[in-house]
This record gives sequence, structure tokens and C-alpha cells, in this order.
Amino acid sequence: MTGFRAPPPLVTRSIEHHSFPSMNDISRHIDPGLIDRFAAIVGDKYALRDQQDIAPYLTERRGLWHGRTALVLRPGSVDEVSRIMQLATETGTPVVPQSGNTGLVGAQVPDTSGRQIVLSLSRLNRIREVDVLSNTATVEAGVILQTLQEAADAADRLFPLSLAAQGSCQIGGNLSSNAGGTGVLAYGNARELCLGVEVVLPTGEVFDDLRKLKKDNTGYDLKNLFIGAEGTLGVITAAVLKLFPKPKGREVAFAGLSSPEAALSLLSLAMDHAGAALTAFELIGQRPYDFTLLHAPGVVRPLSGDWPWYVLMQISSGRSAQDARTLIEEVLSAGLEQEIVGDAVIAASIAQGDAFWNFRELLPEAQKPEGASIKHDISVPVAAIPRFIEKAAGAVQSVSPGAREVCFGHMGDGNLHYNISRPIGGDDEAFLGLYHAMNKAVHDVVRSLHGSISAEHGIGQLKRDELIATAPPMAIELMRRVKTAFDPAGIMNPGKVI
Repeated sequence: MTGFRAPPPLVTRSIEHHSFPSMNDISRHIDPGLIDRFAAIVGDKYALRDQQDIAPYLTERRGLWHGRTALVLRPGSVDEVSRIMQLATETGTPVVPQSGNTGLVGAQVPDTSGRQIVLSLSRLNRIREVDVLSNTATVEAGVILQTLQEAADAADRLFPLSLAAQGSCQIGGNLSSNAGGTGVLAYGNARELCLGVEVVLPTGEVFDDLRKLKKDNTGYDLKNLFIGAEGTLGVITAAVLKLFPKPKGREVAFAGLSSPEAALSLLSLAMDHAGAALTAFELIGQRPYDFTLLHAPGVVRPLSGDWPWYVLMQISSGRSAQDARTLIEEVLSAGLEQEIVGDAVIAASIAQGDAFWNFRELLPEAQKPEGASIKHDISVPVAAIPRFIEKAAGAVQSVSPGAREVCFGHMGDGNLHYNISRPIGGDDEAFLGLYHAMNKAVHDVVRSLHGSISAEHGIGQLKRDELIATAPPMAIELMRRVKTAFDPAGIMNPGKVI
């Protein structure tokens, strides 16, 4: 799809793909002598000034925001990050930390002023230690998530954070956005997987809290201020993360169902039978299922028939492969007997299980050929999911008759990606003009069910104004006090979150 832009008034001026501003045009916003001082910290090789080299750091993956900067710094050590931040505070230079640049709310993109510099953590990419006995890994912020997964696997351990972007997203970004993904049901999100952090503060001071302790009641839990803060309080440079014993058996199944209520009943059955062995429970609507069959190359239809709703379920056993198989057969048999499940298939091999998961991960991309879309990353209490889906559908049609609800997500932890595709034959620009009206309609339903407007993607630029307008005033005031305490100069990722 071409011409996709951020919704007004959040739209920013974009940089043309093949026409870059001159260095003179950009650098007038930052003194050239100051640029040289920053560059000297990392060396010219790792101080990107050419706008063609800088361009990949200035837009996020959905193309909603485009920024400007005179400089991208790629430090190779914590000391270099410290010196950069010290100079930034001294000179009042705003800094935008960036890891893998896979975020979906614009938190990692500089604004259009040209005054902000980008601090890329990609060279801080060492796995410092894998401690099998403690079940921990100490890693730097630029380590790619999949690299950590593979290192854990080589040590016969599991790092369970799993995202569609795991081949390119980096640990620093995962922590800064408190990433979720498909493993939250059993293992928790990024916050629950982190035992300690190393953070460079805006002043250049280093907060070293790289501890492996699972119990520690010595005062405030400072690390959790930085996790989910989207780089507004400091720069996460390393972390101690939890590892787990690798499951001895994994079974994956695809089921067809009549309704979200049936899916909720199946979830209850699965939890009763499998308990903690239930490691994923993904809900998929018929529309995103059909989009994936239509637009994703090489996918195979998981079930022979069509159903209004589908569930992708995974059970992992620490005892044996047979135990996992027995558990998933018990769940599906009970579901079929109770007429909760209409049809189901258990993956016949590891490869087929991976294919089922690949189908799930392709859902967002398969929506793109259908035209402009308005996306929501919401959570409600698990028991309220069917009610949300019913009420939200009515809210969507009241804003844009004929718009198409594209609903899928992590039912086991109450998180749905409730995306709306424009009506068939509709105009992309006209539909995107409804962005804020659609957000309000859907988010009003979320709030009526005591849910959250951001379950796992964060706030960034996309939801900043709505957060400020709708969160309890005292919550916003406390967040601002925390921000001021850590970043009195206001240089850390300004314009994001609050």
C-alpha cells in the first residue's frame, strides 16, 4: 500500500525515499562543532552523518512516522554511552535511543526538528554470560532476540519471549517497550523475564543492577521504572534475563470454533487439564484467517473446513513428549465431546507445528494488501473478551459502515490486536481520516470493560495524547514527577509517552 501515513494531528513531515535533505539543511539545527564532539566519542566510522546512511533510522516499520537528524551514534561500550549522555545533558541535546527499530508506536523515531540525535544500541551486542545453574543470561541491549533464543537453546535452556520480529528486534527495545508476544500466558512479558538491568542515566551516570536474585526486598524496585519506559528515563545497556528448562515435549493444535464464547470455554478446559503446561492460546477470527490464505505465499490451510473463529494452542511438557501429546488430546477430546470445538488437528511433526505458528505470525502482514487499516493493541479481562468483540463491532460500524474487523491475538492473557481494514472499494486516505474517531470508539469499549488501550506495543507517539487525556490525572502527575526526577533537562526521548 502506498501513501500510508500517520493519522492527523500526529502526522509528521516525511523524507522522500530518494531525496535526502542536505547536511547543511539538517546541521543548522545542531552546531557542527557539537556534532564533531559527539562523533569523537565513538569515532567517525560509527558516527553516521550522511543522510542516506541515516535514513533507515528515521522511520518505523509501518511507515507512520518519519523524522530528521544530523547524527546517528553507534557506541560500542557502556563508557561511550555514558560520555554521550553526559555531553547531551551538558549541551541540552535531545537523545532518542533506538535498538532494532521494530516498535509500532513511534517511540524510537526522532521528531522532524532535526535537533534530536539517534543513539543506536546495535553494537552493544554481546551475550556476556549464560549461567545454566542460575537459569540466567546476561546480555547487552543490542543482542537480537533470536540470537539469545539460540544461545539459550545451545545451553539446553529456553528463553521464552517470542515475537514476529524476533529475527531483528533487540533486547533493549524489548525491555524498553515491555514486549509481550505469544509466550506471555505461561512465562509473562519482558518485565517478568528480567531480573536486573544496567542503565545509563541522562547525566551519564551508570546504574548497575545486574543481579541474578529472584528475591530482593531492599527498597524500591528501580529496574521496573526503566522497563516499559520507552527510553524516556535512561538508556538500558544490558540486562539479566531468566532462562527456563527446555520442554521435553511440545504439541501444537489448530481448532475451529463457532464463537469467542466457545474459545473462552476451550481456554478454561485447557487450563483445567494442562495447567502451567498450556504455553500459548491464540484466538484468530475468520477474516484474518482468510486474508492469510489469500495473501501469504506458501501457507497451507490448517483445517479443511471454514469456521467463524480459530484457536492455535500449544502445550509444552517438562516431563516427556508423550505427556504433552496426552494432555493436548485430552483437551481437544473434551472440547469435541462438549461441542465446544467443531474441528481440530494436532500437528503431526515439529515442521507442521512450526507451520501452524508461521501462519499465526503472518496475520499482520496479510492484512496489508487489503488497504488502509486502523490498528488497536488492547487488553481486557479474559472473561470479557467475547463481550468486547461484540460491543467493538458495533462501535466500528457506527464510525465506518462496511469497515472490516480483523481480530486476533493472545486470548490467554486478554490481549487482542483489534485491527480495522477499510471497507471494500473504500478510499485509503478517507478511511485514515477516521483514525481518531475509530480509536475513540474502540477504546471507549475497552475502558467500559476496565481494560487497557496499550497491552504490549507501548505508548510512544501514537497513544501519547490519548493517554494524557484519559488516564487518571494523578497517574499522569506521578509519571511526570518520575520523569522530572530522572531527566530534569528533558533530553531523554522527548515527546514520547508523556
